[in-house]
Amino acid sequence: MSTFSEFGLEPKVLQAITELGFEEATPIQAKSIPFAMEGRDLIGQAQTGTGKTAAFGLPLINKIPREEERIVALIMAPTRELAIQVAEEIGKLSRFKGIRSLPIYGGQDISRQIRALKKKPQIIIGTPGRLLDHINRKTIRLDDVQTVILDEADEMLDMGFMEDIQAILKMVPDERQTMLFSATMPPNIQKLAQQFLKNPEHVSVIPKQVSAPLIDQAYIEVNERQKFDALSRLLDMESPELAIVFGRTKRRVDELAEALQKRGYSADGLHGDLSQNQRDTVMRKFRDGSIDVLVATDVAARGLDVSGVTHVVNFDLPQDPESYVHRIGRTGRAGKEGAAYSFVTPREIDHLHFIERVTRHRIPRKPLPSIAEAIEGKQRITAERLIDIVESGELNEYKGIAIQLLEQYDSVNLLAAAIKLVTGGDKNENSHIELTPEEPIRVKRRKPDIRSSGRKPSGYGNRSNGGGSYKRDNREGRGFGSGKGGYSKEGGGRDYNRSSSYDRKPRPSGGGERRPYNRSEENK
Repeated sequence: MSTFSEFGLEPKVLQAITELGFEEATPIQAKSIPFAMEGRDLIGQAQTGTGKTAAFGLPLINKIPREEERIVALIMAPTRELAIQVAEEIGKLSRFKGIRSLPIYGGQDISRQIRALKKKPQIIIGTPGRLLDHINRKTIRLDDVQTVILDEADEMLDMGFMEDIQAILKMVPDERQTMLFSATMPPNIQKLAQQFLKNPEHVSVIPKQVSAPLIDQAYIEVNERQKFDALSRLLDMESPELAIVFGRTKRRVDELAEALQKRGYSADGLHGDLSQNQRDTVMRKFRDGSIDVLVATDVAARGLDVSGVTHVVNFDLPQDPESYVHRIGRTGRAGKEGAAYSFVTPREIDHLHFIERVTRHRIPRKPLPSIAEAIEGKQRITAERLIDIVESGELNEYKGIAIQLLEQYDSVNLLAAAIKLVTGGDKNENSHIELTPEEPIRVKRRKPDIRSSGRKPSGYGNRSNGGGSYKRDNREGRGFGSGKGGYSKEGGGRDYNRSSSYDRKPRPSGGGERRPYNRSEENK
């Protein structure tokens, strides 16, 4: 493994790395940083959570003079959450050198951003839509930009930003360094790279397995109405430090977060209907540990990168295998182990097998935790915490009352009562909580067309007939075309609007635009 001292970075940049506790470079950093330091254009293929921000951030910070007063670097990211996260990490890496960076994203007051731009940041990190807004207002000029970075490029194109990105890149001087980072390399990414990168180096650290090997995956078969009690038992038994619980709809997230709070868990919900201030507040509480269970929809969690997530629970199975991989990838980051549990109703077993086939990973079944196991797990964790407090030695102010109690009561009974008080006793399943049921996701079975010898059924994974792509707003998006669930508005593939078994609302007449399936997951 490479150490950061081998890359020729400035002492102040190395000081920031040391302060953050980084010792060895991750594979994407080891492969990317030398080319980036030479000023070469670069395509980096790696999953989220592999250290991509430092891979492009360190060479960028290293080459910008502190006294520079122009915008000389532009980083584009797909979501406001990711833009904020990248800005935070750039801030940490540049703290001793004093480089000024600014996140620019929609949902925040634009006048506030304009005031911040007057402080002459050298690096702008922004979402394409809001960047274009500032460019059109002439509050951001790109004439002096020397470095452009596209982070999570496949996500940006999936979200329909191709035209915005092209428009922005055409305004940047031709003499520049361009680096593109993406988890996947579909044709539209290759087209973008050919159009705007000059003789790029291609580095890749894609794991052989689609899903990360450090994540312990399992599924629990439960009926819909058993799910909440199953979740309560699982949280008690596993006692996660930080957990993300995925629900399929906004209604599900709201109900689930409220139900967890009623049962005494520190939980909150995150979905697309929340204002930016509400989203920021929830994420801040999750990052600083004020809440340890975040309930979220897929759309809300896109681009989410929080270190220290130990558990992911798919309360509802996702619509497609890509979402499954994206969800469980929120844990098991930076070489740490994580656990991912999926609740599967009997009618969804076929859909689970479909996910297994596409991800090429068998997901083992685990039994539903019993009440006894949940109580035992909760008591074990409480005992460990009590021992930690005893060993810390900071107990003098509590010893007086402890001595008085020991003079009146048996020590074993006192300790048992303390554990009961801390764990909440066995109250967890005494209060019955009922959530609004969600329809199961089922694999749509196809029979071969027996009328023509040797022909595959229509829509079978062929991009030309709709098996592997869909179009959104006349822009190319990425479908998931395995032939058993490709999403398409045209051709033989499954129609993603009609196939959403939980969306029973009639379509409006008049041939209106259908919404893409990943947005309709929040339709309630």
